[in-house]
Amino acid sequence: MIRIEFSQAEIAQLEQERWQHPDPRIQRRLHALYFKALDTPHQEIMRLVTVSAKSLRTFFRLYQQGGIDGLKTLHYPQPVSALAAHQQSIEAEFRQRPAKSIKEAVQRIKAKTGVERSRFQVSRFLKQIGVKRLQVGQIPAKADVEQQEAFLKKS
Repeated sequence: MIRIEFSQAEIAQLEQERWQHPDPRIQRRLHALYFKALDTPHQEIMRLVTVSAKSLRTFFRLYQQGGIDGLKTLHYPQPVSALAAHQQSIEAEFRQRPAKSIKEAVQRIKAKTGVERSRFQVSRFLKQIGVKRLQVGQIPAKADVEQQEAFLKKS
């Protein structure tokens, strides 16, 4: 059994932050520590917070090492795209000369950076950096010259 001593200020901080923190994973950790501060048995804490014994011990060790701030840190790996290193140059090029299609964007990115990605990945990357595709409109039928002239004046 892990023994942890809590001050009244820490208990009050746990009580307040366990409901107000925006991340539900951190809230769960704070709930577990709050129940520990109230001398609730570990089996009951695991049932109330719905965590395993290993997770509960991890929460307690995080608290022992870094206090309440140690509980609030998440150590999950965040993948980084290979295109992120070329983001500024890609963004500048596509703002200057937008791609007509995602297929064209894939080809241009491959030629510029040497990084080959699927159409879906390129589409998501361009959307993420705020670059939009050109909207393609339909040209009116060639039989009606007046409609064509009106269309050209409008665009």
